[in-house]
Amino acid sequence: MSSHDTAIHHDGHHGDHGDDHHDDGPHSSFAGYMVGFVLSVVLTAIPFWLVMAGVITHRPTAVLVLGAFAVAQILVHMVCFLHMNGKVEGGWTLLSTIFTVVFVAIAIAGTLWVMFHMNENMMPAHGGHAVHPPAAAPHSTP
Repeated sequence: MSSHDTAIHHDGHHGDHGDDHHDDGPHSSFAGYMVGFVLSVVLTAIPFWLVMAGVITHRPTAVLVLGAFAVAQILVHMVCFLHMNGKVEGGWTLLSTIFTVVFVAIAIAGTLWVMFHMNENMMPAHGGHAVHPPAAAPHSTP
């Protein structure tokens, strides 16, 4: 055995494995967490007010606006609390999150597409078009 094989480094690990065990990710301070908290409260309070005060009366517009606030809040949570960015773990955390979002979006869109077309193709009376049986031929009496 050589002296390299039995050497114990100052941190208690044996030998040099070539592994970097340091964390490249940012560690947020109290101020960073407070910024995330305030943004989360604001991004919750504004949609709540929009709905409760009836500010947006057009339903599709309301759905789009509330969806935008929801996406913004998800991004705030991912950045401020989960510390996700392109630098943490060499970008693999962010890449796996993007893959998951794309996969879930495809699954949801595919499910909705199949269900809509199944409903369209399987419901002959859909849309108020009732199917009537053919009229019976008139009987003549001799």
